[in-house]
Amino acid sequence: MNFCLILLAAGNSKRFEHKIPKPFTKIAGKTILELSLLKFNNIKQIKNIIVVINKKHLKFIKRIKSKKFIKIIGGNSRQDSTLKALKYIKKNKLKCSNVLIHDSARPNISTRLIRKIINNSKKNAVVPKIPVNDALKSLFSNNKILNLTRENFFLTQTPQSYNFKNILNLHLNKKLIYKDDDLSLLDSLKKVKFIAGEKSNFKITSQEDFKMFKNSMNLKNKIGIGFDIHRLVPGRKFYLGGLNIKSKLGTLGHSDGDPVLHSIIDAVLGACSMGDIGTLFSDKNKKFKNIRSTILLKNVIEKIKSNGFYINNLDVNIITQTPKISKYRKKIIKNISKFCEISENKINIKGKTTEKLGIIGKEKAIATEVIASVIKYD
Repeated sequence: MNFCLILLAAGNSKRFEHKIPKPFTKIAGKTILELSLLKFNNIKQIKNIIVVINKKHLKFIKRIKSKKFIKIIGGNSRQDSTLKALKYIKKNKLKCSNVLIHDSARPNISTRLIRKIINNSKKNAVVPKIPVNDALKSLFSNNKILNLTRENFFLTQTPQSYNFKNILNLHLNKKLIYKDDDLSLLDSLKKVKFIAGEKSNFKITSQEDFKMFKNSMNLKNKIGIGFDIHRLVPGRKFYLGGLNIKSKLGTLGHSDGDPVLHSIIDAVLGACSMGDIGTLFSDKNKKFKNIRSTILLKNVIEKIKSNGFYINNLDVNIITQTPKISKYRKKIIKNISKFCEISENKINIKGKTTEKLGIIGKEKAIATEVIASVIKYD
């Protein structure tokens, strides 16, 4: 089975009561939308992710650096947005036998539940549900209260899994009335498999829900240190933080010898307890000869992301007599921001000298040291 994920984020967030739309409100450097995406990124059965957004929120979606999703503009209702996504899948002939439809406002879903839904989708629509544990009452206009038997009720969650062709046809059937979710379009529940949902997979609607989510997150902050030094020699290019700097001298190394990016790699790997640059990219391996450090850093970022780690911030010391770092600081920060997928305000760079002491002071070498803070999202 090949799945497409429809991630719904096109609401107006009126009940959220915040100046920033709900999908783009941040927790520990990640938006609610990004946290939802994280849970689905490493599910191999999901071939395409369609994020449906409000057209008023385009400026916010541009700040999300991940390229692993397709964004489309939603409609005036949840059903309109879902139908737009389904039509997009059909029009563009995306590989999709089944579709998962998920509210981006449920970022705390576990990968265990996602896999369970997928594994049960071969013959059925699959919907997670949880029981109602509180007493249920219904209030009539004459102020009388009807006590309801809670055993007859349950709450549904997302993601919900459907055969793509079936759910598309149901949405196109104008005789059917849509109420709250896609399950309401089914006239029979015989081919629906209900599985146990998760209480932690609650929907963030209000600021109170948002606080509950923040309190429930098991965020782990870890620190790593990186250091690198390279000789400065004629006949080599001088790369610093991914920037090619004009110079009579360049860095000597097996790769392009970029000390800033090498130190970042080591600091990040150290924080994630994932070895060091020499372990992953040995200088005994010819394929890494003269390779750009930007390629190595991108590889490392993908590795740590697949293990649930994301960079929180970087503090960089560049120790050199020449060039003057202040001249290149902004460009280097911009490069690192792009490679590491973090905001520029999460990166600090300081230029230091050795007061002309030692080989660095004599302009025969350059060194860098980095402290990296990473967050693990469980």
